[in-house]
Amino acid sequence: MIKRAATGSLLGLALGDALGFPTEFNDVPAILAKCGPWREMELPGPVAWITDDTQMALAVARAGTPGSPARYADELRREFIAWNRSPDNNRAPGNTCLRACELLEDPRRDWRDASQIHSKGCGANMRVSPLGLLPGLDDEQRAGAAQLQAALTHGHPTGLAASDLTARAVHLLAQGVEPTGLVGRLRSYALENRTRYHERWLGDLWRRSQDPGPEHFIARGWDDCLGVLERLEAALRDANPEVDPCLATGAGWVAEEAFATGLSCFLMFVDEPVLALRRAACTSGDSDSIAALAGAFAGAHLGGDAWPEAWVERVEHRDALVGLGGGWDAGV
Repeated sequence: MIKRAATGSLLGLALGDALGFPTEFNDVPAILAKCGPWREMELPGPVAWITDDTQMALAVARAGTPGSPARYADELRREFIAWNRSPDNNRAPGNTCLRACELLEDPRRDWRDASQIHSKGCGANMRVSPLGLLPGLDDEQRAGAAQLQAALTHGHPTGLAASDLTARAVHLLAQGVEPTGLVGRLRSYALENRTRYHERWLGDLWRRSQDPGPEHFIARGWDDCLGVLERLEAALRDANPEVDPCLATGAGWVAEEAFATGLSCFLMFVDEPVLALRRAACTSGDSDSIAALAGAFAGAHLGGDAWPEAWVERVEHRDALVGLGGGWDAGV
């Protein structure tokens, strides 16, 4: 049986996003009052509407395969501006993305001067999973492109590192790495890259910060990620799926917490992807982003058959998601 990891991951991201859309900004008691028991949460319908999380993931996907950093930055810039101008951009988009995209509209402005250097919001990595799925990328391209797509809007080093780490996790799962060893491999990756600044991709972005040098700049981001990985490992040792995952790894409004809490929900239900989405959507934090990331991880691991067909048929942008995923699964 062909796994179809890219199809499963893109669909999982969108399904998690749609399931978490109605519960974002609600605490757990309010979600339970609205939706009933979390283990029985149903996808809204008849159309399961997605949010800016999936919209921007599609923008990253449509930017294509990263070639030269300058050209890729131009493609991302074009896609992000188009998203910002779209009449469908009415799904509670983040202020950082809106502000940066408005600045990117000025063709005379270097994209680095549009980047919101002090923001590490989860908008940096909620959209990065396509770069874990695109065929033909080497590790340097994947990491550099993941950080670049984050940096166009969220220039904080934690936004860059968390995006790199998210793409790495999706890629490893798609390649068949066992979930039981995933957190350890991600910790090793973070340590190996802690002081590696991707100058070819980022240029002198670091100079917009107050850091004394590029290595110091990027290390701050990786240290945040290493800290949340430690919290994740502790939470998984004594995991109770009935407890809000945000209490252990954070509410997900910032990049490293969205990554860790989404990964936690997946790892609690490795072979039950729908339950992973339901747990992620019933959280006190940024529920749509947490569930979108959980779905991206679960779909990369389990493939295109992970999701109920009745859900897949109703999710907004189904044809685009299946078309992109099918092409990548075929190596195109």
